[in-house]
Amino acid sequence: MITKKVVTKKIVIAVDSMENPFKFGTIVEAEYFTDRVEEVAYITQFVNSPNHLVLISPRRFGKSSLVAKAVRLSGRKHMTVNLQQVTSVADLSAKLLKEFFKVHPLERVRHLITHFRVIPTVSTNPITGSMDVSFQPGVDGMLLIEDVLTLIEKAHTSQDRMIVVLDEFQEICDLAPKFDKQLRSIMQQQQHINYILLGSQESMMTEIFENKKSPFYHFGELMRLRKLPHEDFYNFLSERLAGIYADRCQELANAILDYTDCHPYYTQQLAANVWQAGLLKPDMADPIHSAIDTIVTTHGLDYERLWMNFNRTNKWILQRLASGKPLQSGEHRTSTIYSALKRLQKDGYVIYSNRYELEDPFFKEWILMCNQ
Repeated sequence: MITKKVVTKKIVIAVDSMENPFKFGTIVEAEYFTDRVEEVAYITQFVNSPNHLVLISPRRFGKSSLVAKAVRLSGRKHMTVNLQQVTSVADLSAKLLKEFFKVHPLERVRHLITHFRVIPTVSTNPITGSMDVSFQPGVDGMLLIEDVLTLIEKAHTSQDRMIVVLDEFQEICDLAPKFDKQLRSIMQQQQHINYILLGSQESMMTEIFENKKSPFYHFGELMRLRKLPHEDFYNFLSERLAGIYADRCQELANAILDYTDCHPYYTQQLAANVWQAGLLKPDMADPIHSAIDTIVTTHGLDYERLWMNFNRTNKWILQRLASGKPLQSGEHRTSTIYSALKRLQKDGYVIYSNRYELEDPFFKEWILMCNQ
């Protein structure tokens, strides 16, 4: 009995000490990053020029992780704000200033702050050391954003340019009337900032940067991020699955990619669950389907809530896409289908590469299970 207890304890420790080699849901770095060698090299080189970059891709394709790695490798000073977390122009100004203070301590740029038309309130948590920035309510947001961006400009030189990353840039359209025009007029005067503008809503980002009537027409070099090449992802998966599935790692890598169609986020998610299944039950016959069932079951209630909020046309389209049936069946007018697809694409449920498809393969699985 004593020997059995000791052996069991050792097994638990060994299992607990093994870290899952796949990561999803946050910015992916270091060994978790699936190497986009060409894209990283391109962005790293590009930010050494005085030009701006516009990067468009569907959600969860890894654009934020890609840019984070490339900017870090450039060795340049940089700051990032996600516009999905911004509620107003004043809030954007405060968040930009907060990120700026992470790069430049307040005492070093205090003299530049005195030129602000509205002085911000800056507070520091004495325990964590974190800093918070705010402006008094009711102040004209355009005054604030102009002062903050001017501060960033004046704090740098042409030999020491700052990289400013604005994620989910399409959200500027909802912050304030004509804000895009006012923001562009400020940015076009700056010489000491490289902007990298990311966006996941392709139609909106294309309208912002490719429509000749848009203030941001041809503002920067346009780059579109696609799914990872199968071979690169296959090698990445095989190497990491080998620690659990030495004899089946290549077979499982191919099966995972066939299921996710090389979608970066969902491939990492499925691989993480396959790895976990193998860790707990090494002799499991079909870890792929076990992992898929686990994911679909875990998110089942979320999928049901989503489904209940779709109208009948959207449900019909999602069912047809999930089952691979043609949309042009005569049940709905072409214009109705096209409009619904655009809305579903804007909301992130549908993506388009060579064809329209469901963004989430596990949501697709849930739809098929519910319609059996």
